[in-house]
Amino acid sequence: MALKELPSALRRLAVQDTRSITSLVRNGRRYASTEAAGKDASRDLQDLESRTSYSPMTVAADEKADGYDPVKRVQQRRRQLPASRYQYKSPRYFRGPLHPHQPPPKSDPASREFVPGPFNYTRLEQTYQSMIAPDLMAMAYVHKPPGTPTVQKAERLRTWDDSSPYHKGRPKRGPRGPGEVLRLVEKDIHWRNIPKIEEVTVHSMVKGAIDDSAHLHIAGMLLQAVTGVRPTVHKAKHSVAQFGIRESMPIALTCTIRGDMAYEFVDKCINLVFPRIKDWPGIKGTTGDSSGNISWGFNREGAILFPEVEINYDMYPPKMIPGFHVTVKTSATSDRHARLLLSAMGVPFYGKLVD
Repeated sequence: MALKELPSALRRLAVQDTRSITSLVRNGRRYASTEAAGKDASRDLQDLESRTSYSPMTVAADEKADGYDPVKRVQQRRRQLPASRYQYKSPRYFRGPLHPHQPPPKSDPASREFVPGPFNYTRLEQTYQSMIAPDLMAMAYVHKPPGTPTVQKAERLRTWDDSSPYHKGRPKRGPRGPGEVLRLVEKDIHWRNIPKIEEVTVHSMVKGAIDDSAHLHIAGMLLQAVTGVRPTVHKAKHSVAQFGIRESMPIALTCTIRGDMAYEFVDKCINLVFPRIKDWPGIKGTTGDSSGNISWGFNREGAILFPEVEINYDMYPPKMIPGFHVTVKTSATSDRHARLLLSAMGVPFYGKLVD
């Protein structure tokens, strides 16, 4: 009841306050006109405002505001300003942190790389955000109270010494094979480091393109239909006479999927393609590159099971349909965490698990 009477009470106070101030100003002026000694008091009363914050706002017509015309001002200008004053184009490339022209962040609409959205999550990504990520956090989180001493690990790289400046950052022991590099150190899962899918790469090596380029066109159409991304053509760097490969011959295709499309592709593989492959045990537990990337492959029979290919199966010559490899790149730093993520999403693994 008190809340309903509050506006009317404020209205009465405002009216009374306005009347009292108006009468006070009138009396002060009358007193100042009759008494010459009251000039100072009249000046003080003139400084008082004639209305309060409770009184209704009345906007007076301002001649200066009405006479302001920016278009007319521009037309009267003798020399026009350069077009660069009106048009701002952000720099295309990042030229270093000390360059005077810095591109805006990707979240800024003025950026060249700005992409609006995502406005909603895909089915698999929504499941990941609501169920999989909290479960991974609960199962793999290792709590370390403040003050817990960290275990000193052996140095994996050389430090600076006086013998040679090239030793710094190099492995302490020599390489054990061609191309051997140090593996990534597995990081503990915490609230900022929950594994997630970053991108998916679909690669196909088209052997039939050596004799007939039509195989490459058919493979490109199939990969573009399956992934929704235009494939990138790879050419041979060297000539191999045993296989009939010449230098600069197009022989392979690659599609890289990121964002929502990557989750949609993985969801499609898990729920539509994997269950329809006959006598398929799953993905080998030994797959992975020790850096959180898991791969599997589809042969010709598996590629036909994708809905985009199945609905237009008559468009593809059966003998020209290629197989392809799928590599899922995750933010995990070990195969164990990447396999834990994909297992929670529904990817089956079998055999010995190698971390």
